[in-house]
Amino acid sequence: QVQLLESGGGSSQVGGGRVLTCVASGFTYGSACVGWFRQDPGKEREAVAFINGEGRITYADSVKGRFTISQDNDQKTMYLQMNNLKPEDTAMYYCAAEGARYLCLNQRDYSYWGQGAQVTVSS
Repeated sequence: QVQLLESGGGSSQVGGGRVLTCVASGFTYGSACVGWFRQDPGKEREAVAFINGEGRITYADSVKGRFTISQDNDQKTMYLQMNNLKPEDTAMYYCAAEGARYLCLNQRDYSYWGQGAQVTVSS
């Protein structure tokens, strides 16, 4: 059974850090987009960070310089290192895999989604 299992959600202070982990079960990340989205209640799901099928990394402007996306060499684990957290980073974070090969923003392209990890940032 194919699954993406997320962990690492929780509460953080403003300026703090947190690492989200997404482990692939039943498949390995291949030459397609993988990445992270987030959604706050009442808002649309938005793109956060991606690695495309050629290894190119893209970040949303709102997280550039603070968040880092990475993958293990075994191509089964993906991370989102979040530093200098802000209250506006509060959201449910979802990892996604098997998107398009080059362009990663379209949520409909992704075949697999994690269950979500809630991140809450407070002062």
